Amino acid sequence: MRIKAGLVNWFLRGVFSIPCKIDKDELRKIPREGPLILVGNHINFLEAPVVFPILDNPNLRGIAKIESWDNPLFNFLFNMWGIFPIERGTIDREAFRKSFEVLEKGQILAVSPEGTRSKDGLLLQGKPGIVALAARSKAPMLPVAFYGYEDFWDNLKHLRRTQFRVKVGKPFVLITDGASFSKEARQAATDEIMYKIAALMPEKYHGYYQNPEKVEYKHLTDII
Repeated sequence: MRIKAGLVNWFLRGVFSIPCKIDKDELRKIPREGPLILVGNHINFLEAPVVFPILDNPNLRGIAKIESWDNPLFNFLFNMWGIFPIERGTIDREAFRKSFEVLEKGQILAVSPEGTRSKDGLLLQGKPGIVALAARSKAPMLPVAFYGYEDFWDNLKHLRRTQFRVKVGKPFVLITDGASFSKEARQAATDEIMYKIAALMPEKYHGYYQNPEKVEYKHLTDII
């Protein structure tokens, strides 16, 4: 399986290096082992087929909407990369179970709190499921901002290379103090996670999360 994955990843690295100029050095700042939750924004289809081949890390897993498996190509790639499905709009207990299992094994789980593609690159409000995962697993989180490739298809049509920009932040953990989170507290903590991502991006991409430099973090603390 690793030989097949290595060959596919090598091929995809070559394919996407033609239309895209990718911040490979920044991506490689992501640790090779966990437990760790990668929290990043989701613009379009490009994240997985760019990030997973460049990192080529068997410890990296991910979550994607269950509808993606209807596409034969994504079905093949996601299964090979260890990405598993989540049914949006419900409490998907099987997806949560697999998520905890990944982190308990000391692996890395890539999650998009937005839960859907923004398409224009502007941050959408995050969904609070990420807080339940972080609270139960107690795994540290690492913010990763993606931007610059919202016009990929238009650039491709006009034979222009696309800048696939990446910025990796500093790890942090959720402050739990052994208490359960109310619905409001879960959303507030989710918003703080999203502000961590916004702080890594140019202002024009902040979308729902304006002025991240002014945020007072009450639910998160940085790892020194």
